[in-house]
Amino acid sequence: MKTPGGAVEPRRDLDTRFFGHPRGLATLFFTELWERFSYYGIRALLILFMTAPAASGGLGFPVPKAGAIYGLFTAMVYLVSLPGGWIADRFLGQRRSVLYGGVLIAAGNLLLAVPGLTPFYAGLAVIVAGTGLLKPNVSTLVGQLYQPGDRRRDAGFSVYYMGINLGAFLAPLACGYLGQNINWHLGFILAAGGMIVGLVQYVADGRYLGDAGLHPAPASSPEEAAAQRRWLRHGILAAALAALGGFALDAAGAISLSPQLLSDVLGVLLFGTVAAFFGWALLSTRWSPAERRRLMVVGILFTASCLFWSVFEQAGSTLNLFAQRNTENRVFGWAYPASWLQSLNALFIITLAPVFAWLWIRLGAREPSSTAKFAWGLLSAGAGFLLLVAPASAAAEGAKVSPLWLVGVYLLHTIGELCLSPVGLSAMTKLAPPGIAGLLMGVWFVSLSVGNYLGGRIAGFYEALPLPMLFAAVGGFGVAAALLLALLVRPARRLMGSAG
Repeated sequence: MKTPGGAVEPRRDLDTRFFGHPRGLATLFFTELWERFSYYGIRALLILFMTAPAASGGLGFPVPKAGAIYGLFTAMVYLVSLPGGWIADRFLGQRRSVLYGGVLIAAGNLLLAVPGLTPFYAGLAVIVAGTGLLKPNVSTLVGQLYQPGDRRRDAGFSVYYMGINLGAFLAPLACGYLGQNINWHLGFILAAGGMIVGLVQYVADGRYLGDAGLHPAPASSPEEAAAQRRWLRHGILAAALAALGGFALDAAGAISLSPQLLSDVLGVLLFGTVAAFFGWALLSTRWSPAERRRLMVVGILFTASCLFWSVFEQAGSTLNLFAQRNTENRVFGWAYPASWLQSLNALFIITLAPVFAWLWIRLGAREPSSTAKFAWGLLSAGAGFLLLVAPASAAAEGAKVSPLWLVGVYLLHTIGELCLSPVGLSAMTKLAPPGIAGLLMGVWFVSLSVGNYLGGRIAGFYEALPLPMLFAAVGGFGVAAALLLALLVRPARRLMGSAG
């Protein structure tokens, strides 16, 4: 409704109990806070734990192997969001999917706390499965708290994003300290405790979510329902047979299931999945012309997101190793764990997210489109790595550089993230055709999977290439991608139509 001056007046029946947003946003805010505490606690420790000598409690892996495992894990965490979103849409509903996913994540963290390679790999696999159920569906629930046309949606996702980053800020400080200074496995136990706290809060405050995500989308016919059940059974059977076949061939000596081989297989799976989804989405006759045009925009945003995260997600690998090996990690003579620098991005998010949430609302009709925000995000990510070229040159000569360089990198990356990540979450809920909201959110997280996969492969070059060359290549790639995306801003706005 508009006032005589043309301003939009908020509806009086809107739930505004949580900082002007629905009260259910608080429930999801704290659920995601503790899930991210769990994930970023692992992320801060993982490559350091794998490359640490066995004498100090680590696994003693070489950097290329550790980088491959790191990229494999972080990519799979987001890749399984695609089947996780589909399972929620068709069988469980978002509410139960989040609950079951959280239970699996806590169990996986506890497995990491058990010494030995078998529980280590098993723990990573269980966390992957749990995150695939929880991550896309908790974000979909946020979108379901808002009615179509509610202009608070982007701002609401920015507030929600603060919860993500509060957990990401606390995790490296707490889990990083326990893991690096006391015992690696204690850090993993603390990460499990965070997820358990999040589950208790989610169940206790679930009533504030109303009927959001309670039920899966109904099938259009009994035949479609039967086909969906067949797809689920066949998918589970295919995954089980692939795993058993791989282990059998490995045991027979026909192949060697090295992390590098599994990473190569994942790359084929990732890009094959992306091609299959967008082929189906754009060629299917079930969509109206307007919905098909919006799915084309999803493809543009998906590609931009892949490129952004391939640069940004160097934080847990390349930048983490740079902080450990090449940065002076002392303040007034007191040494602090290198993993603490992982908290900078989250600290900047917490500080700047309210500013961006206010900015998008303040701009009103002049607010940039989602595509324009993505271009700014890519530009900031690339600029962050270009900033690091000069100190990398000094580090290559054996000097320990100031941590302020990494502070600058994480600040630029944070600005880029705020232009892209919460905006992308919001855009998926606006662009999704009816009945595939969870699936499309899963597709969004597949873009993070592709980015993490590429980032992990890049991390394998940390010792093979001169650091200035590596950082310059990554930064230049981000800037070039931003300029290319800027050319697509106007065409994408026309394709989005009323959803833009």
